[in-house]
Amino acid sequence: MSVPTQHDGTEADGGSLFDDGPEAVRLERVPPNDRDAEQCSLGSMLLSKDAIGDVNEAGVTNAAYYLPAHGTIHDAIMDMYGKGQPVDPITLTAHLTKSGDIGRVGGADYLHTLVQAVPTAANAEYYAEIVVERYKFRRLIEAGTRIVQMGYAAEGEAADAVNAAQAEMQSAAQLGAGGGVERVQWVDDMLEEYLVSMDAPPPSRLPLPYAELRAKLPMEPGDLIVVAARPAIGKSVVLLDIARCVAIEHRITVLVSSMEMSRPQLMERLMAAEARVPLNRIKDRTYENDDRQRIHDAALRIGGAPLVVDDGPAATTVQLRSRLRWLQAQGKMPSVLVVDYLQIMKASGKRGQNRTGEVDEISRGLKELAGEFGIIVIAAAQLNREVEKREDKKPMMADLRESGSIEADANAVILLHRPDAYDKEHERAGEMDLIIGKNRQGPTGTVTVAFQGHYARARDFDTAY
Repeated sequence: MSVPTQHDGTEADGGSLFDDGPEAVRLERVPPNDRDAEQCSLGSMLLSKDAIGDVNEAGVTNAAYYLPAHGTIHDAIMDMYGKGQPVDPITLTAHLTKSGDIGRVGGADYLHTLVQAVPTAANAEYYAEIVVERYKFRRLIEAGTRIVQMGYAAEGEAADAVNAAQAEMQSAAQLGAGGGVERVQWVDDMLEEYLVSMDAPPPSRLPLPYAELRAKLPMEPGDLIVVAARPAIGKSVVLLDIARCVAIEHRITVLVSSMEMSRPQLMERLMAAEARVPLNRIKDRTYENDDRQRIHDAALRIGGAPLVVDDGPAATTVQLRSRLRWLQAQGKMPSVLVVDYLQIMKASGKRGQNRTGEVDEISRGLKELAGEFGIIVIAAAQLNREVEKREDKKPMMADLRESGSIEADANAVILLHRPDAYDKEHERAGEMDLIIGKNRQGPTGTVTVAFQGHYARARDFDTAY
């Protein structure tokens, strides 16, 4: 019977060799692991179908095993279990033989050894918890090692290294959180909670600057809302309108991550919209009439607003998570994250993937941030040029640029359309359509508002003064 080897190719009872430059250095300490617990976890799975569920719910995955052979065996068991196939040493041997892995895991004899090592399959969950606990410690060591290496390398910007270090520790901290059993609830309990709450006041909706949009589109924590348009149609205007309404008028914390504009540019737009002073006069410092008084009054309203602006270049979802955790640690967790815009962001995953894959990753990452922190994420997205090939220039869901995942991940998609962007003399000049192309919580349809580009804002027609 062959002996399964650990990740570095040495036997599990010996030391490890790691290539460290010109010489190989033998480590005196073996990373935390428990071979007996790994064997008992796998042996229990081979003895009992219930044990397979227990081990999975404990959060054990391929990576949690110290010996690669054990990870291979675990994957094979889960593959068979997922297909509804019986799992025992005989059927598993056939499965591993067919896949060509039987030799790498120690042969059929070793599978029988796993079964013989188990005192009782009823303790599978406890064996699995030991496996996960040792994996946490190993992952913590790996994260610490990488952080030390980044520090000594001193490459790139220090801020990027800090973000990467935080991401490493965050990844290590999230290990072994279980298979999601804490999210499982019996329908009777859900029913009881609903009946208790059915006569309570409805949850408050996110205050939006446009009344009809607020009525049609409830935004809830965990939602990803996408505002999509071609360039220069008004994506930034709508996003800033929402941020102003939520943070300045209603004093709800908002984090704005802008990769399109700097903080001074954002402040100029914010002031133009809030003070109703033309943006060009604010930029050129050519004030007229009561402009200065309007700006002074607007400054009083803006002052103290819980609005945080991040104008760093091309953020990743890892960096956004870092910023959110920083705010959370200060007790200033935002209710809304505004991202301008999605396709400028950088993917933080594997290199070499195409742009569609990167945008898919970014879209999923933003949705995960919304769920993880219980916030609303509102992200701008750019539409492709197919819009401009149509006679009416009206956008469609299929125009979402570079990725179908944006549509799939979003709880709602708002497509922006301004007829006068293509025809200055159009009969609907000064109007902007907010086309709700997708809405998981309500109806689709079109909301029309007054577009006041000179003030860098849009308004409901009855308040467009």
